[in-house]
Amino acid sequence: MKQLNEAQITVVGLGLMGGSLAGALDGKCKSVVGVARREETINAAMKRGLIDRGTTHLADGVADADVVVLATPVRVILQQIRDIGPLLSEGCLLMDLGSTKADVVAEMAKLPGHVQPLGGHPMCGKETSGLEAADPAIYRGATFILTPLPRTSKSALTLGRDLARAVGSKPLVLDAQRQDFLVGTVSHLPYLMACALVATADATTSADPAAWKIVAGGFRDTTRVAGSDVAMMTDILLTNREEVLKALDVLQGQIVRLSHLVESGDEGRIRAALSEIRQKRLEMFP
Repeated sequence: MKQLNEAQITVVGLGLMGGSLAGALDGKCKSVVGVARREETINAAMKRGLIDRGTTHLADGVADADVVVLATPVRVILQQIRDIGPLLSEGCLLMDLGSTKADVVAEMAKLPGHVQPLGGHPMCGKETSGLEAADPAIYRGATFILTPLPRTSKSALTLGRDLARAVGSKPLVLDAQRQDFLVGTVSHLPYLMACALVATADATTSADPAAWKIVAGGFRDTTRVAGSDVAMMTDILLTNREEVLKALDVLQGQIVRLSHLVESGDEGRIRAALSEIRQKRLEMFP
């Protein structure tokens, strides 16, 4: 398996995450090839210097690749894994950037023996989508989860770690079930909470024209991720339903608890509960 600086890396999907990754790999590998559905996307990526070459044909884009990264919505990734195996060269490392891993890893296990599979999930992004939002800097300082399979070689995992570090991320190896459990609460649940807040504000205050004139930073910050790409988030929720539902169940219990506290009017109990939560937040982000 080649070293990163000798490798041709093909990024399939040039949206926010794929376009950003391609740009972040500039100068870190031999060349970056982009694959997208539309010629306009390829032209735009070339114009911005995010890729060295581009194509709308998957087979052409991956033919000589040493590393292929699937940067499309999760359910598209699942289909691409089924299709791409015979197109890859001996020893090619196949990674993905999907936000859920159990289904991806299960599909990767079916790949032909000559392909090295490695799940990937960078914990970064924006609420905007598309190539126009691509920013190579989004990977800097982010945790990049890597999910090897039993068949993944040590050299393949090393190359995956090198790729993560090359774009400024911190690699973290987790198994698929553990990653889906964790992100179900710390990533996917916040999206649904933000959606619920927007829907609640709309249902209760939208009739008053002053409502959106007095919106402050707290509401904007808390609901930011509700602007995320709907197709991407739908795929995430449908491929991590069990963990998201568990997290929602716990959240509902916490909301009921806070509701009872407010209803009680007991200042001491309210202060104690909020102080405990505030302390936990400070411990999480010192």
